[in-house]
Amino acid sequence: QEEAIEIIATKICTHFNRMHLEQELPEDEKIVGNIKSNMLLIGPTGVGKTYIIKLIAKKIGVPFVKADATKFSETGYVGGDVEDLVRELVHEADGDIAKAEYGIIYLDEIDKIASSGNVYGPDVSRAGVQRNLLKLMEEADVDLKTPHDLASQVEAAMEAQRTGKVTRKKINTKNILFIVSGAFGGLEDIINKRLNKQAIGFDKSQVRREDRQSVLKMVKTEDLIEYGFESEFVGRLPVTVVLNDLDEEGLYKILKNKYSTVVLGKKLDFRAYGIDLEFTDEALRMLASKAYKERTGARGLLSVFEKTLIKFEKTLPSTDIKKLTVDKEVVEHPEDVLKRILLSDNIRKFQKEFLLKHGIVMEFEDEALHIIQEKARAAGMSIKQYCDDLFHDYPYGIKLMNLERFIITKAAVEDPQGYIDEYIRNYYSQKK
Repeated sequence: QEEAIEIIATKICTHFNRMHLEQELPEDEKIVGNIKSNMLLIGPTGVGKTYIIKLIAKKIGVPFVKADATKFSETGYVGGDVEDLVRELVHEADGDIAKAEYGIIYLDEIDKIASSGNVYGPDVSRAGVQRNLLKLMEEADVDLKTPHDLASQVEAAMEAQRTGKVTRKKINTKNILFIVSGAFGGLEDIINKRLNKQAIGFDKSQVRREDRQSVLKMVKTEDLIEYGFESEFVGRLPVTVVLNDLDEEGLYKILKNKYSTVVLGKKLDFRAYGIDLEFTDEALRMLASKAYKERTGARGLLSVFEKTLIKFEKTLPSTDIKKLTVDKEVVEHPEDVLKRILLSDNIRKFQKEFLLKHGIVMEFEDEALHIIQEKARAAGMSIKQYCDDLFHDYPYGIKLMNLERFIITKAAVEDPQGYIDEYIRNYYSQKK
């Protein structure tokens, strides 16, 4: 998304730098009218639209509010609803109205309020949403106290009794930057029609993703109007940016970014249990590949991370394990790796306790560990419990031989008593 990010970042920075400059200009140099770099972002779900805007807002230190346009159309639109977004900017600015007046309001799923030209039904509501948003996108004064808020009414009444007048605090939207976005399904057909590139009998299902994106980049105002937006509404969105579908490499770059919320978020989940989580580069590439196959953009990353690590997150906090490295094997066979980790953890607990109690280091051959794991599962016991029972009499026999270290083999697991008896006989026969 390099090109899209460059445009978005540039226009946002230009907007705020220009606002600051206009504050310093003498009155005779100020431009009559207000031209803002309000933006329309076109792109499928999960390509990072919200993340990009939120990150830029955080970097430049301005309040940011995000909402879905659908909630306004679904309610039939109440005038105060959209204005609540402006009020929320004040809340995000910790009550600083001056700071809020230079905030960013981001409306997603804006394509859902496009009308199809019907004079009845939901189209009337959608057109109303556009017109009311238009007022805010231009310039409007919004009361901080909503007329339908009972608490605000009581507060106003008390203020009137105390001072004899009511002070109405307002926030002006002149310098608030509005960014809207949507997937705009079907818009490419309108563009193709205009370009006369859609042949009769053309099979839309055969259009490749790259073709759709290249067509969308040729969008014009007339296409958006035909899609269902009023010309005045489109006119208040002078900057149009088309975001690409994320390919496998794009998803991998998201994970490799040091600010990746997916990776950092999952690390925090495990750190909450005192476990350090690390990822190999190969594992990140494999996770990106799995996410790409889900065709849900960056959202697929979250899904793949959860599917891969959920059993580790559920099980490891009850163990002594303090570090997990997610590598190729963890991604490919998470359950097998978890079983092996739990086996090692249980064996370590047994070894530690055996050493503390008896002063003897117990070691296990791999084949012996595999059999112990299977037998413990069949007996419905933990591996440590099974080892405690299986080798209950071993301390006495090992001490008879004055050994400080003893190796558990496959034969020792299959016949523990017979194995230790034979071991003792061989030991003393060699002493003679």
